[in-house]
Amino acid sequence: MKQAIAVRFEENGKEEYFDPAGLDAKAGDYVVADTAKGARCGQVTRAAGPTADYLLPNPLRPLLRMADSVDIRRARQRQNEDKRAWRICRECIDRHGLEMKLIKVEYAPDHSKVTFYFTADGRVDFRDLVKDLAGAFHMRIELRQVGVRDETKMIGGLGLCGQPFCCSRYLRSFHPVSIRMAKEQGLSLNPTKISGACGRLMCCLAYEQDAYEYLNSILPMVGSTVRTPEGTGTVVEVNPISSYLRVRLAGEEGAVLMKYFKASQCRYISGGKRAPRRPDPDDDYSGLRDPAPVVAEGAPEE
Repeated sequence: MKQAIAVRFEENGKEEYFDPAGLDAKAGDYVVADTAKGARCGQVTRAAGPTADYLLPNPLRPLLRMADSVDIRRARQRQNEDKRAWRICRECIDRHGLEMKLIKVEYAPDHSKVTFYFTADGRVDFRDLVKDLAGAFHMRIELRQVGVRDETKMIGGLGLCGQPFCCSRYLRSFHPVSIRMAKEQGLSLNPTKISGACGRLMCCLAYEQDAYEYLNSILPMVGSTVRTPEGTGTVVEVNPISSYLRVRLAGEEGAVLMKYFKASQCRYISGGKRAPRRPDPDDDYSGLRDPAPVVAEGAPEE
C-alpha cells in the first residue's frame, strides 16, 4: 500500500489518486494535479493515507501545488462552460435529427479542443454537426462514440448493492464477464438480476470467480454419490461457501429424506467430480472452505 490522496475534478466525477508530494492537503481543499490531460484543479475528497494498490494508477502522478483563488475560479468557470457546450450540442443534434445520445462534454485544459462523447445504435453521419459545432466554438471539435458500459461509467449511479458503480468509482478497465460465471456461482440466470444499469452482466461477477472455481473443484457435483454418517445418498445441492451438501437419502419403507451434511463428514464414491484446481497462492480461502476436503472412497487422505 502506498500513500495517496483522492481528488475529484468534476462535481459528480470519479475520484482519482495522486502522490501527495509532501503537500498537507485535507478533504475540501483545492489542489492542482498533474493529470494525463495536463495540469488540472480539483477538490480533495480524502486526505493522504495508505491506499490499496489496485486503486492506484501506474504511474502514480504527483500533486503540483495548492490551488489559489484564480485556479478555483477557472475550474468553476470550466464546469459552466461544459454545461453550456452540452446544451449547444444537444440543440444541434435535435436540429439535424440525428439518432445519437449525448453523454458528456469535456474541454481540453488549454482550451485547444472540446470533446463530445455520445452513444448510438449504429454509424452516424455527423459531418454537418461538426461544421455547426466548429462555427459555434471556434476550436477543434472531436466527437467520440462510446459503448453502454462507458456511458454508465461517465454518468455514474448506484448499483443493486447500494454502492456507487464500481466502474465509475475505481475500475480502470472493464474485465470480460460471461454467463458461465453466474452458473458457476449458482446465481439466478434471470437477466434482470445479474445485469447492471448498463444492461450488461455485472462486473462484480468476476470478483469471486476464482474462489468459486477452486471451491467447486474440491466438492462433489450435484448428482454425485457420497457416503454420509447416515448412509449412502445422492448430492442434490452444493453450497461452496459454507461447504454444506444437501443429500437425498433412502429412508425406511421407501421414504426419501433430505439432509444437510458438512463436506468433511462425507466421502465421495462416484458420479460427477471435477479435477481439483490448484489455489492461487495470493488468495486466502481459509474462511470459505472446510479444513478437511472431500476425498475419494478408499483414497488416502492428505
